[in-house]
Amino acid sequence: MLRARDAMDRAYAQPLDVPALARIAHVSQAHFTRTFRATFGETPHRYLQRRRVERAMFLLRESDRSVTDICFDVGFGSPGTFSRTFRDIVGRSPRAYRREAASVDVPTCFAKAWMRPSA
Repeated sequence: MLRARDAMDRAYAQPLDVPALARIAHVSQAHFTRTFRATFGETPHRYLQRRRVERAMFLLRESDRSVTDICFDVGFGSPGTFSRTFRDIVGRSPRAYRREAASVDVPTCFAKAWMRPSA
C-alpha cells in the first residue's frame, strides 16, 4: 500500500487508475481498494484528488497562473471537475481561495496550516 501511495504522491498529475496502482502494490484491484481505504481512511481516488487539490492550493497561493492552467497542471481533465472537487475539499472555490490567500498577512507556515483542506 505504501508503494502505491508513494507512486500517487510522485505522479499525482499523471492519469492513474486502480489497476495500475494494484499492480504496484502486487494485489488484486478489489483487495487494493479495500485495503487502501482501511489503511489510509479514504479511497484511492479521493486520496489522489486531495493530493491534486493540495498542489493546486500551493500554486494558487504562490503563482499568478490562471486557474485553468493550474487545473490541467495538477491532473484534472476539466475546469468544472476541478472547481467542484476543490470546493468539496477546501470549502470554497479556487478563485475565492486565491483571494483569501492573498489577503492573509501571516508567515507561510501558519497560512498553510490554516488553509489546509479539512477532508
